[in-house]
Amino acid sequence: DQDDVILVPLSTAKKKVLGVSQANARSVGSISIKVRAGEDMTDAEAQIRELLRQRHRLQPYQDDDFWLRNLSEVLQTQEESSKVMTYLLAAIASVSLLVGGIGIMNIMLVSVTERTREIGLRMAVGARARDILTQFLVEAVTLSLIGGVIGILLGVGGSNAISALAEWRTVLAPSAIVLAFGFSAAIGIFFGFYPARKASRLDPIEALRYE
Repeated sequence: DQDDVILVPLSTAKKKVLGVSQANARSVGSISIKVRAGEDMTDAEAQIRELLRQRHRLQPYQDDDFWLRNLSEVLQTQEESSKVMTYLLAAIASVSLLVGGIGIMNIMLVSVTERTREIGLRMAVGARARDILTQFLVEAVTLSLIGGVIGILLGVGGSNAISALAEWRTVLAPSAIVLAFGFSAAIGIFFGFYPARKASRLDPIEALRYE
């Protein structure tokens, strides 16, 4: 194997590689310590703090002249921040779904009103109430799915743009796309049911007379 590792004194490496001055060549600015698997990070932090206080000859009444950063606490803080952001985005998404669903319901109600005579004619030639209900539900779900597809395309495009501009690695989970389609269909069914039910309960004679 190629021997590509050399060992040099710390002071030499800091002067030659990092360009540190002679006065600060022997000082250590930071130390990274890895705790063995299964060990308690809090206990290890307490032991390290006690050892450093002894080496720095600090009295019990004196404050630390160093600081320790426990990565487990950093990760916990990041996870809490991530949860808050997740809840915030979920709230925004919920409001967006509600607004979109109400929009679909209004569109379908207008469609039922404008197509009242068509509905009456279909019933007159034998269409059952459930046929009308199914027709308008399918139309509502189709509208919702079209909106879902547009949203997914915008999301994927935005994710790729952020990844390219900010050089952040983004991951698109297939399950998220499936979930988005599922929510779109559910919104279409939920908010499209009332207009579809209203259309299916029209009286054929009154519908044919509607102007």
